[in-house]
Amino acid sequence: MVAAAAQNGPVRHRVEVETPRGPAWLDADPPTGPAASLLVLGHGAGGGVDAPDLVALRDAAVAAGVLVVRVTQPYRVAGRRAPAPAGHLDESWTAVLADLRHRHPTVPALLVGGRSSGARVACRTARAAGAVGVVALAFPLHPPGRPERSRAAELDTGLPTLVVNGDLDPFGVPDAGAAVRVVVRPGERHDLRRDPAGTADVVVDWLHARGWARRPGGDRAVRP
Repeated sequence: MVAAAAQNGPVRHRVEVETPRGPAWLDADPPTGPAASLLVLGHGAGGGVDAPDLVALRDAAVAAGVLVVRVTQPYRVAGRRAPAPAGHLDESWTAVLADLRHRHPTVPALLVGGRSSGARVACRTARAAGAVGVVALAFPLHPPGRPERSRAAELDTGLPTLVVNGDLDPFGVPDAGAAVRVVVRPGERHDLRRDPAGTADVVVDWLHARGWARRPGGDRAVRP
């Protein structure tokens, strides 16, 4: 649909992809040289892909050799703020991931994630999409004030999963599990706006440790 290039930085472009629920937008940011992995990120329920934590993660991950794609769901493309039903979100997201694997067949690993609602969508669809890991920013464990309505089961994908939440998040903080690492950021609320660069560093360190990103100097990390 639209392509644009930064004069003094990586080439960035937006593509419109048809899904069963309408068009979605893909904002792709490739690294310099071959990509170590493909990280696909979704936005929160009422927000967009320019949320501070998503932008900071994009910048840090691209610098570490990761191809980052931020996905705008069809309901947001259509100008609606109220989120689509979970099944519709998952259906659109799955179609986008299939398109991206077709576009980037040589990238060795697919990682999925996002913030808040986007993190939930990524968790629910990760295994079926063939992802190797999940990045969940501000995972909304429960609605504010309703801890009995836990969504912890969505994190139980069996895949390596990193959760980064603020200790002041009214949506709660999940517990760690066998495959789930939880990092709690002090002083952060649900928007993770206080130190987005610090949040991005946590994620990129995790990617390095698992061999899904390049270390400074161009060396791949060794999987522990």
